[in-house]
Amino acid sequence: MEPLKEMFNREFYQYFAGVFADVDKNFNSNAFVNNVTSNLNTLELNGRLRNTSIVLQQYLPNDFKKAVDVLYKASPFLRRGYTALVLPDFVALYGKEHFDLSMEALRDFTSLGSSEFGIREFLKTDLEKTLKVMKQWAEDKNEHVRRLASEGSRPRLPWSFKLDEIIKKPSLTSDILEKLKADEVPYVRKSVANHLNDISKDNTNYMLNLVKGWDGTNPNTKWIIKHASRSLIKKGNLDSLSLFNFEKDVKLRIDKFRISTEHIQLGENLHFEFELSSLKSTVQKLVVDYAIHYVKASGEHSKKVFKLKEVSLLPNQTIKFSKNQVFKDLTTRKHYKGKHLIEIIVNGQILERKEFNLTIL
Repeated sequence: MEPLKEMFNREFYQYFAGVFADVDKNFNSNAFVNNVTSNLNTLELNGRLRNTSIVLQQYLPNDFKKAVDVLYKASPFLRRGYTALVLPDFVALYGKEHFDLSMEALRDFTSLGSSEFGIREFLKTDLEKTLKVMKQWAEDKNEHVRRLASEGSRPRLPWSFKLDEIIKKPSLTSDILEKLKADEVPYVRKSVANHLNDISKDNTNYMLNLVKGWDGTNPNTKWIIKHASRSLIKKGNLDSLSLFNFEKDVKLRIDKFRISTEHIQLGENLHFEFELSSLKSTVQKLVVDYAIHYVKASGEHSKKVFKLKEVSLLPNQTIKFSKNQVFKDLTTRKHYKGKHLIEIIVNGQILERKEFNLTIL
């Protein structure tokens, strides 16, 4: 699998420069390509993104307003997706002194990829002023802009810095979340749920009290609350379990927990299976998960919880479970040899665990 950083390769830059040369007669495409690719092999994905913005600034007009005008002219012809984040990244780097123009540009460019990282630079500089604009975005007709209002203000957005002021005072984004709590678009709802899940990591009670006040009979809102509560449910948080009538006083027996092998090589699957039997006279609504404790480069372990199934276990009922877990390197996870653990978790309670060793040839 080709590394994600190869989105920014020489072929991309030749196309990218060609677009800018077509809309700006002063743009030196050959010089830009040679400059931006001169240290390409030393940079990872986000480094290549930032380097593109920095080098691009050298070949655009010095006046920010004129430079943004060129970005607008080029934008319809650029490739969509992650590489289009160059535009909001450029605005974030060089538009601090032009707040209104920058807000407008970030709003417009977010549909090409996302301005979620760019807007955070302005939140860091002037939180109150930027949040005021984002609250307006939460009511925008464009779903990409509405999503930007939620995603850009997430307290713990992956691949970005934390927003410490929002972590300390999560109510700062409540107006945004309130406006989006029943959004019709799944793309937007997922962002709202992830925003709430971020909040739950630092302000559990605040997050639960907030969603308890929402109309859970609305299917869109119900989905958001459920997805937002996933981390708390996996941890067995009693309040989050009660929101969805999951059993708080679990009474179960786990039997026949087997793994296919105690020694696995990278690239192979680990098959595991087990049975759950009810020890209760009433129906138990359960979230059945499993966790893998992966070995990190340091030799320590990192726990990752995976969803298995939601079930309603009847009195005296026994249900069988089985699963294949793939062990291969991904862009988001690199494996290291050593002793790993697998756990079976029901409503946040660890019922049993087994060890196995991963080898890498």
